[in-house]
This record gives sequence, C-alpha cells and structure tokens, in this order.
Amino acid sequence: MKLSTKILIGLVSGIAVGLLLNLLFPSAVKPVDTYFFSPVGQAFIRIIQFIVVPVVFASLIIGLTSLKGTGKVGAYTVKLVPLYIVTSIIALGAGLLVAAILKPGAGVSGLQGAEAKAEKSQSILEWLVSIVPMNPFEALAEANLLQVIISAILIGAAINMISAEKGRPFVSFIESLYAITEKILQIILKAAPVGVFALIASVTATQGLDIISKLGLYVIGLLLAIFLMIGLYALILLAAGARPKAFFQSLSPAFILAFGTASSNAALPVAMENIQERYKMNKMLASFALPFGTAVKRDGAAVFQGFNALFVAQLFDVAITPSLIAAVFISALLVSFSTAGVPGAGIIMMTTVLAAANLPLEAIAMVAGVDRLTDGFRTSLNVIGNAANAAILNRWEKSE
Repeated sequence: MKLSTKILIGLVSGIAVGLLLNLLFPSAVKPVDTYFFSPVGQAFIRIIQFIVVPVVFASLIIGLTSLKGTGKVGAYTVKLVPLYIVTSIIALGAGLLVAAILKPGAGVSGLQGAEAKAEKSQSILEWLVSIVPMNPFEALAEANLLQVIISAILIGAAINMISAEKGRPFVSFIESLYAITEKILQIILKAAPVGVFALIASVTATQGLDIISKLGLYVIGLLLAIFLMIGLYALILLAAGARPKAFFQSLSPAFILAFGTASSNAALPVAMENIQERYKMNKMLASFALPFGTAVKRDGAAVFQGFNALFVAQLFDVAITPSLIAAVFISALLVSFSTAGVPGAGIIMMTTVLAAANLPLEAIAMVAGVDRLTDGFRTSLNVIGNAANAAILNRWEKSE
C-alpha cells in the first residue's frame, strides 16, 4: 500500500475516532487526548523537526552548486534563474492571494498550537536583521531555519567561486549527508500514518465538526490557486509571444502523466519529447532547461506554501502581520528551489515554512492527510511552469 494511502487512512480514522469521542463520549476526550493523542502527535512532530535542518541545509547547497556551468549552458542558466525567481514569486503570490480572499481557515475557535504564542511585534527591518546569521553552527544547533537557509546560500555561492578541486571534498560530504538524511526520512515517514491519526484525532475530538468543513474549503481553495497560476502562465506565454494554445496542446500528454503519477521526474521524458517534437523547441535548450527546472523549480510547491501558511495562521487565529508575511514569502520562495526528489518533501517543506513563520506545526496532520487530493494538480503545475519558462526563453533566443 502506498504511503499516501496509509496517511489518508490515518486521517480518516483519526477524524472518525475523534468525532466519536466528541459526540458520544465527551467526558473521555480530555484524558484520551492528554495521555494518548497529544503525546503521540507531538512525538511525530518532534521527529519530523529532527530531520528538517539537515535536509534543507544539504539540499540547498547541492542545488546551488549544480548551477555552476560554462558556455551556452551557463548563458541559459543566467537567463533562466531570474525568470524562475519572478514566476515563483507570482506563484507564491497566487497562493497567498486566494487564501487571503477565501479565508479557508477562519472561523474555528479554540485551536491552540505549541508554537502559536504571542510575541513582541517586529518591524520588517528588525525581522530582516534577525535572520542574518552570526554563527552558522549556532543557526544549525538552534534550528533557526531562515538563518540556516542564508548560511547554505552563502556556502553554496562560495563553493561556486572556488576551483572544483578544492570544493569537491566538501560537496561530497554534503551529498553523503543528503543521502543519509533521505534514508532517515524514509524511516520517519513509516510512522506518518500513526502521527497523522493522533494529531487529527486530537483536533477533531476537541473541536468537533467545525474542522471538517475547513478541510473541504482548504482543498477547493488550493485548487483554485493552482488553476489561477495556470491561467497566469497562459497570459505570460501570450505576452511573450510563445504561442500558449500550441504550448498546452503540444504538452498535454506530459501534463496528464504528471497528474496521474504525481511525479515531475516521471513526466520529464515525455515533456522533453513533446516540447521538442510537437512544440518545436530548440533541442539544446530543451535538453538543459527541462531537467534543470525539474530539479530546482516547483511552482506547485510555491502556491502550496503560500496558501498553506495563511490557512494555518487563520486556523489558529494568528495575527497576519507584515513580519509574518515576510517570513512566509522569503522562506517559501527559498525552499521551493530546494533539490527535488525527497520522499515526503511536501511535509518537510511545510514544516520548514511554518517553523520559519512561527506557525503551529500541529496543522501538518490536516494538510498531510489531504495532500494526495491536490498532489497531482500541483505536479502538473510544476511541469507546466518548467516547460513555460523554457518556452519563454526559447522565444527570447529566437528574437535575438
């Protein structure tokens, strides 16, 4: 049985058990939650947090060092990276916008998260200063994720500036660290169905039916944000003169495969064949841009992170302050460029952004439980985004 199926079973079972306790045995809710649901759920969150920092640190350095290139490939990279950043910002903004308008998490009273504590309000300038690391080892030890991300960016950039001979030993160490953390993550995720069961049972037992309606609205809202970004890509392609109708028709087999498999890697060979043979893109550009984009750019993740962060803030009645928006925006944008291919990456990156914005990690259970319902749509957006950015660059290359 697939992990996503097991997690979904954990979610449904948790909802059922929690509601039964809430409706039929209300006097048993507090002791069962105190001595079973809450401890098991918190243990799962702690073990997830255990792996977040090494995964983010290693994946960012590997992703940055992979950008090093020369000649035509280097020229493509220089043009693609700014394009990736701009379109990822648009995708992140789409998620934030839909969540702000729809308010899928608003209206649930009484929810409290371990991290949802009132703090002294910071200005954006104070917050920006606070994320600059004084000591990279301190940032790693304290799991200060934004400082870890900035440290990883500086290290990755420095590696690209020195000779390959000098940088290779450290890169090999980071690659080994990444492989080890990936294996640890596979072990941890075996416990995900139990962790999700305990967390969602705790919420439904204490909150009742209110939380269920929020999950339905969450799924609908996230899908709206995804389709909004697809529509924006059509407009961007039109503005760039990159033939949006031909683009979507030519690559429809790849988009459908991405939806069915929920894997950008699985759809990559078909996307490359479609874009070269049917869309008639420059083969050298296609053979570089699509694999590169698959590795480092995920618009589906950007939409998801923006939408999800506001959903969680609304759900736990956390004030939407400028510093919170800045934390979500910067952390979500950076982690959306992390190296692809980590099993359970959605949960890991969700943890990263929520922690960076000081939002309750308990919401992981709800989002992880319905993740598979939107995963195919997010993956299709990943493939659409990567191919669209390549098509825009292809158009620019022709006009030069």
